[in-house]
Amino acid sequence: MEQVQSLSAAQRARIRRLSQPRELSPDEEGGELNIVPFLDIIVNILIFVLATVAVTFTATITTSPPASRGGGVRKEMESTALNLTVIIVNDGFSIKASGGNVAPGCAGVGAGLAIPKRGQEYDYAALNACVSKLKRSNPDFESETQAFISANPGTPYQEVVHVADALRTTANGETLFDEINFKVSR
Repeated sequence: MEQVQSLSAAQRARIRRLSQPRELSPDEEGGELNIVPFLDIIVNILIFVLATVAVTFTATITTSPPASRGGGVRKEMESTALNLTVIIVNDGFSIKASGGNVAPGCAGVGAGLAIPKRGQEYDYAALNACVSKLKRSNPDFESETQAFISANPGTPYQEVVHVADALRTTANGETLFDEINFKVSR
């Protein structure tokens, strides 16, 4: 038999070095990309955005443009309409109807504010009572469903919404004017 030669120390070291598994650098991993850190960042950003986003709810008020009254309208029809307009001013509510301006305290026809502010607040209950009284003042007004709102340019939108609510129904749920329209002061 042949005799096996013994290997030198350098040869044994080289064989040991080549036979051990080699750690690959990230560039040599065979095209695999570790996306776990990236996903952690994305999930954290998503949770942050969802936690800080402002939730906004919107509500709408259904209105329709006023009907045009052309030259074909009969005079007798005009006299039976209430044509209610509530004007929101800095000091309260001025109310106009087909008969003229509504007097203070909703006591007939006259000049002045129909419903003045109570302290610093608008008096929506008094407005509702006055409008209800005006609608019941004549049987011809009972079928009218349209009312108008006009406001000063600086009037907050919330005040206009409160006036629209006061014109729609009475305190006990009876319908007053379900068609609310807006007018622009000249």
